[in-house]
Amino acid sequence: MKICFATNNRNKLEEIQQILGDSFEILSLKDIGCFDDIAEPHESLEENSAEKAEYIYTRYQIPVFADDTGLEIVALDGAPGVYSARYGGPERSAERNMTKVLAELEGAADRSAQFRTIMTYIDESGTFQFEGIVKGRIISERRGEGGFGYDPIFIPDGYDQTFGELPTSEKNQISHRVRSLSKLVEFLKSRHN
Repeated sequence: MKICFATNNRNKLEEIQQILGDSFEILSLKDIGCFDDIAEPHESLEENSAEKAEYIYTRYQIPVFADDTGLEIVALDGAPGVYSARYGGPERSAERNMTKVLAELEGAADRSAQFRTIMTYIDESGTFQFEGIVKGRIISERRGEGGFGYDPIFIPDGYDQTFGELPTSEKNQISHRVRSLSKLVEFLKSRHN
């Protein structure tokens, strides 16, 4: 089954294809000939995820899923949240984003946080959303070269390594994205059996 994942982010595409295996052929925006910059104008992950999926489905009539992910930090009242990708500035720099978070958390006693992903799937039968959460905490310095985004400063509960230090195979078993995606996959398999 061919499904478009509404992204051109190579890291996300590789992560998703590894998780899904051979059951589905994942097409990127580039694969379907979409080079538009899809706006994320909303104040919630749910709305931004739906916006991206609706944009693609309306124009290309292909089953599509889109995600929006945010890092939600308790001491920052849920920030950076929906602004996670551009928290440190409009150029979407992971380094600047981490620098800003670490500066804002300096001296904070509560460093608990969670990654939350909302996956929106649309096909001819309707629109469906799936949530994935992984709880953890923000450490005070970067550790690890793996992953992307905030991975080097986030330690998931039950671990002593950051997402940047964990092997990809291990991260892919527990990540927020995999949790929302596994709900989507169960949903798809239940409909295609």
